[in-house]
Amino acid sequence: MDNLTIFTEFLLMDVTGSRELQVLQGVLFLVIYLGALTGNLVTVTVIMTDTCLHSPMYFFISNVALLDLSSISVVVPRAAMNSMTDKKTISLTQCAAQVFLYVLFEAVEFALLVVMSYDRYVAICHPLHYGLIITPSLCSQATAGSWASGLVYSAVHTGALFRLPFTKTNVIQQCFCDVPQILRISSPDVQFSEFLILVLCVFLFLVCFAFMFVSYVKIFSTVLKTRSVEARNKAISTCTPQLAIVLLFLISGSVDALGPIPNKPSLKNLLAAVFYTMVPPFMNPIIYCLRNREINAALHRNFSRFCELLSKILKTKS
Repeated sequence: MDNLTIFTEFLLMDVTGSRELQVLQGVLFLVIYLGALTGNLVTVTVIMTDTCLHSPMYFFISNVALLDLSSISVVVPRAAMNSMTDKKTISLTQCAAQVFLYVLFEAVEFALLVVMSYDRYVAICHPLHYGLIITPSLCSQATAGSWASGLVYSAVHTGALFRLPFTKTNVIQQCFCDVPQILRISSPDVQFSEFLILVLCVFLFLVCFAFMFVSYVKIFSTVLKTRSVEARNKAISTCTPQLAIVLLFLISGSVDALGPIPNKPSLKNLLAAVFYTMVPPFMNPIIYCLRNREINAALHRNFSRFCELLSKILKTKS
């Protein structure tokens, strides 16, 4: 016990020791972050300012955009700053806060994706009852329930992960506080409790995934039976972006959960981390803008209004 060392901070490792490559990595992270920031803010702004998009579906989309913005803001700005300033340490409290917030936003987003699949199922399979089932109060309750479930899961997960001191090592083979890496250096008691929590979470995840799978199967079977080409195209344009985001979320989560936990930093490890932390928040606004006709139309309307306002301001000044 006299030789036992309790670590109060962690050492984050970079892929390369080259200072130039570290700065390049930081700039790349910053560019990705600014792209995700712009895309998600534009999505939220368009939905909030365009009255044609004031519906339950776009209410959930705006919430997902805010969650994407929040999750990437937890990880990327600090990772970019650390790469550019060559700072490699993070305190135990800061690491725990980063894990708690990131897990919270990801858990809430997954819960909202489940709710969105039900929203599209009711809208396409039971359109006459949509207004009676998907009410504003139900949307508020579903959002509050998603946040409550995310808070409970994140608190339990983070509490179990950091409940005992770290004595093995304080080296994290990643540029941020990656949960698998923290689990690797934790005590056997923490690993066992985390295993029990993950077993329960995998069961709940499979139940939610089965619900989404059945919902989308029924949605597309109904769409294929629709005789109206216009109605079919509209249904596909609203469902395919959500389905693409669900698949991207599931694939990135699988890479995080099922991928090997490396004992030393590598380019493969870094690319995997970039994929599951940065790609979904960066790609989601692009998917919506490319595939959703109503958001595209709202973007064109807002751009036209901005151009008209700018021309009026220039005319008054001249």
